[in-house]
Amino acid sequence: MSNPTTFSRVNVLGVGISAINLELALGAIEQALVEKRKGYICVTGVHGVMEAQKDEELRRIFNRSFLTTPDGMPMVWAGRLAGLAQISRVYGPDLMLLVCEHSREKGHSHFLLGGKAGVAPELKRRLEERFPGLKIVGTYTPPFRPLTPAEEEDLIHRIGEVKPDIIWVGISTPKQERFMAKYADRLAATLLVGVGAAFDFHTGRLRQAPPWIQRSGFEWLFRLGCEPRRLWRRYLLNNPLFLLKSFSQITRLKKYHLE
Repeated sequence: MSNPTTFSRVNVLGVGISAINLELALGAIEQALVEKRKGYICVTGVHGVMEAQKDEELRRIFNRSFLTTPDGMPMVWAGRLAGLAQISRVYGPDLMLLVCEHSREKGHSHFLLGGKAGVAPELKRRLEERFPGLKIVGTYTPPFRPLTPAEEEDLIHRIGEVKPDIIWVGISTPKQERFMAKYADRLAATLLVGVGAAFDFHTGRLRQAPPWIQRSGFEWLFRLGCEPRRLWRRYLLNNPLFLLKSFSQITRLKKYHLE
């Protein structure tokens, strides 16, 4: 199995996207769990990359991750343009299901952190029904604001009591990336994985785009149709700007450096 630290990263506007696919991601996660290598995994597409353009700390968080997976097809296309043939989409909801299925045999334990009230317990129930024998040792619904010192200590204590192998974090980008970077070393878990809307997809609160739309690169249009009020700014402003900046990077009109 490849050492995760040797995975190449493709430079997408200064964000290093790991040149991996679902199989390689699963192997890297399994290796980290066996070796107890603490870290966090970002699942990133155009939205995350564009948020990092105006936030240097967020860009550093992406670039210091254990993995920053190519969640969107533009990340995959950038990798293939750079000659990294093994890269393919590592979609957060798919990664979550794959790791849960794999961990039944391996005995790895999970903790669900995120979603609105009631979502994480519902996700626990559904995953346990789908994967009999899966060990989900707890859930936590964080407030829509930074944790107070008392809440921090409560969360650290809760995690310390059950010591999960993986904490799945579903509180949207860029909040989940900042959360993982802040707490990865303070929580008694090996890996934190930010999967955004996976909590809502897997509990049926949001519709997932059909696979052919996901492969086409137009999933953003499907999601915009499902949630226009929440997502119009993200897609209608960010996407054209991403294309413009990508053109400047490809033509070397502007250089973007990885740390």
